[in-house]
Amino acid sequence: MIIDFHCHFPGAEPTQDRLDAEYEHVCGPAKLEVLRANSARYAERVRRARSLPPTAPETRTAEDLATAWRAEADDFGLERVVFMSGGGNDRLASVVAAHPDRFTGFANHQPCSPGAAAELRRAVEIGLRGYKVIAPWVTVPLADRSLWPVWEVVEEHALPVVLHFGPVNGGGGLGWAPNMDPLALHDVAKAFPTVNFVVAHFGCGYPAELLRLGWSNANVHVDSSSNHEWTRWVPYDLDQKALFRKFHETFGPERVLFGTDSCDFPWGYIRKYAEEQVRIVDELNLSPRDRELIFAGNAARLLGLDLPVATTRETA
Repeated sequence: MIIDFHCHFPGAEPTQDRLDAEYEHVCGPAKLEVLRANSARYAERVRRARSLPPTAPETRTAEDLATAWRAEADDFGLERVVFMSGGGNDRLASVVAAHPDRFTGFANHQPCSPGAAAELRRAVEIGLRGYKVIAPWVTVPLADRSLWPVWEVVEEHALPVVLHFGPVNGGGGLGWAPNMDPLALHDVAKAFPTVNFVVAHFGCGYPAELLRLGWSNANVHVDSSSNHEWTRWVPYDLDQKALFRKFHETFGPERVLFGTDSCDFPWGYIRKYAEEQVRIVDELNLSPRDRELIFAGNAARLLGLDLPVATTRETA
């Protein structure tokens, strides 16, 4: 059984608009065009290296995209897909409501935005079951008391919280910001020990800091999503197999969750990422129990899902 704990429904958050605003403040509108071009060239290089098809503007309705995504999930044999974003909380809630047996959605708005706690409470009321935060975009420290009302809503509703630390938007994107290091979560995790925090992408450039965060906080988990392009930019040899081994050994199988970061078409569900992780787990010779926890059990527990122990669907 496989639950992909980290995907995005097409039409996600306006990443480029947000980053453009930050860069324009630094360099001005004319030089911003150069930054966009540089970033686009790097993104194309990564796409080609990963043998992924080029993206195109999406014209289908949310309903049509949901049907297409469900077909992708069925074809690969996914028990459930967890979307971290989807073009706003209302849009994603409507997608999830149309496919409640296959999709789960997370609220995706910044905790420093006006009325963030009330919006999170409303997101729960309309059917979202977790909270996703891009930490480098948060303009105050994560442990700042102004954010406490948000973490209190998370605690009240037992919501899992997924946080992206590290660079944002790929090569040429945001490479430095406050809250980029996972250790920025340390005091929040201490203050809310019953909340399950999940750091995405094996720490996205900060594996050592994430290991220390997990050592000091048993409520901190990690997900395996993304292409892990960031491993090319650390000053030592590192690959996805080494990350799986280290986090399995240190966090334990109960705190590692499978994900791919799949989102847009024509890519759809990025089988290559999923198949690579299945291959790695095979090579590490993990026990059946550990495999079940990583690929489905931990996600089901954090989301409060009542799922069968096994499924007859075959996976790749």
